[in-house]
Amino acid sequence: MNQRMFQKILIANRGEIACRVIATARRMGIATVAVYSDADAGAAHVAMADEAVRIGPAPVADSYLKGQAIIDAARQTGAEAVHPGYGFLSENPAFVDLVTAAGLTFIGPPADAIRAMGLKDAAKAAMERAGVPVVPGYHGADQSPDLLAAEAARIGYPVLIKARAGGGGKGMRLVERPEDFTDALASARREAQSAFGDPACLIEKYVTSPRHIEIQVFADGHGNVVHLFERDCSLQRRHQKVIEEAPAPGMTEAVRTAMGRAAVEAARAIGYRGAGTVEFIADGSGPLRENGFWFMEMNTRLQVEHPVSEAITGVDFVEWQLRVAAGEPLPLRQQDLRIDGWAFEARLYAEDVPRGFLPATGTLDHLSFPPAASFARADLRVDSGVRPGDRISPWYDPMIAKIITHGPDRATALRRLSEALAATLVAGTTTNLAFLSALSRQPDFVAGRVDTGLIARHLAALTTPVAPPAEIEALAAVVALGLLAKPASSDPWDRIGAFRGWAAPEDFVTLVRDGAARDHKVLHLAHGAFQVTSPDGVVTLSADPLDGAVRLTTDGHVTTVRLLADGPTLTLGRDGQSWSFTRPDPLERAEGTQAGEGAVVAPMPGLVTAVHVSPGATVRQGDPLMVLEAMKMEHRLTAPRDGTVAELGVAVGDQVSDGALLARIEGADD
Repeated sequence: MNQRMFQKILIANRGEIACRVIATARRMGIATVAVYSDADAGAAHVAMADEAVRIGPAPVADSYLKGQAIIDAARQTGAEAVHPGYGFLSENPAFVDLVTAAGLTFIGPPADAIRAMGLKDAAKAAMERAGVPVVPGYHGADQSPDLLAAEAARIGYPVLIKARAGGGGKGMRLVERPEDFTDALASARREAQSAFGDPACLIEKYVTSPRHIEIQVFADGHGNVVHLFERDCSLQRRHQKVIEEAPAPGMTEAVRTAMGRAAVEAARAIGYRGAGTVEFIADGSGPLRENGFWFMEMNTRLQVEHPVSEAITGVDFVEWQLRVAAGEPLPLRQQDLRIDGWAFEARLYAEDVPRGFLPATGTLDHLSFPPAASFARADLRVDSGVRPGDRISPWYDPMIAKIITHGPDRATALRRLSEALAATLVAGTTTNLAFLSALSRQPDFVAGRVDTGLIARHLAALTTPVAPPAEIEALAAVVALGLLAKPASSDPWDRIGAFRGWAAPEDFVTLVRDGAARDHKVLHLAHGAFQVTSPDGVVTLSADPLDGAVRLTTDGHVTTVRLLADGPTLTLGRDGQSWSFTRPDPLERAEGTQAGEGAVVAPMPGLVTAVHVSPGATVRQGDPLMVLEAMKMEHRLTAPRDGTVAELGVAVGDQVSDGALLARIEGADD
């Protein structure tokens, strides 16, 4: 039944998705209520909403997963409906029951539909009954390790172990050899228990050269179901998406029709309502074909990558969610929907790529993007839930922003993405920006030859840190000496600088990068022109200051270098790369304390969930020592050398800080 549009809604989430929902609600004249934990008291989504209510301390179990606290906040503020965003309680049917029992509207699917798709084993059985093709595998209730190992052998390696609850790559392990199955299963179960409270797993055949293609669906309460075409999400690492695009490269109308029909039937089979995504795995070893895709799972919520589908359809998905939840029919029918151009989305994260994509923390001392729209369709759109000065904490997902580009064709949209990444600068925390920039130019990706193994195959080239080019380090020396200041007036005497009658003036500066100190001599050639001598050679350059950047000329080549000065630290960025240099205080003495060659230190703040050794144990290099969980992902720490466990400073359940000494391995020669 139709009803009036909501006057006020509560967003049961945080960060970028909370800001995204607030933006559309504001455009529609709907008041918004944010909820926040102690860690998010000053967060962007809190400032953006009309009202905000504290729901608990920083841990998600004590705040964003406390369904009753969220219901109480909605009642307290007079909100009529609850939008769950993605993650947290968005796919929790018990929370939906709480919302509806409180007389509120859940802006999402019915609880029964979420239950039908919430457990992957039951979902696959339902899809088989509905005639939707599914990947061969074991989805049974018997979870004994011996049976699961036997089923994996029956299916044939390689296989995927997948947590039956949740998503986001958590609780998922690729196993290529029988001897690795037991350890992989134990790890997947621990991660699944931590993330979803359910350790049960299913086993699936791993498709060679798989492509991850998903179909966006929408359904209303009047029997209408449509699909809004496909997204290709094959560029993944650790089973998590990195860059998504719509439509999918190489997609034919016949395959699109077949996939769309299967997705619509999947939604109809469970009485779906609202926004959802039906995910398929497709055989990417050759051209896409109508009998070469299989159902993986259905995400009963709005997806992180929904902006690429908004870009090619012109539809505001949050607006459709609100209208459907308010009882309205879908605004468009299938025949009214068209694909317009191409779109990409890159996920900018605080993470240390060379160290295995470990989540990073820190304060965003600087965050800048090229001119872009936010939470609205545009050639360049940047959706973010953080601002300069905000802290990336260990409590939540380390996403900084989603960078979305749109163009009339794939080449144009991808070029715009690469240019946008090159013009982005982040300082204060380690990010995957350089990795994204390199990936956007990777030849196979540029040619549209994508599958889920692309990043793994080219990982070394994509993740190798790039040393600063000689001209960048030379420019850093010039900037560190304060030689780029604009003249105070047009008086030519103000432009002379350090004049000396007997020789060109010169200065000396020491810069530290990656712990190494390097000396530089800077010779003044003319106004804005310098010759810089460093341990690697001589660079002649000219530099003109811009607003937050420098126009750099070397050997007739002109480029723009983004520049950030923060005390003694300089950050210079170009082509998606950034480098930081520090001018040390000559009076400061280094303490010189080091943990030692055999030290095992925490690569990030986290929780110790498993310890595999005890003091005095003999280990070989690479042997597993312990498991550290951070941001709901497991990270296995191994022995750095052969030797004996001389010191073990942690136990299961310990919370450790970044850089904490966890263990020390004593070698035979120590």
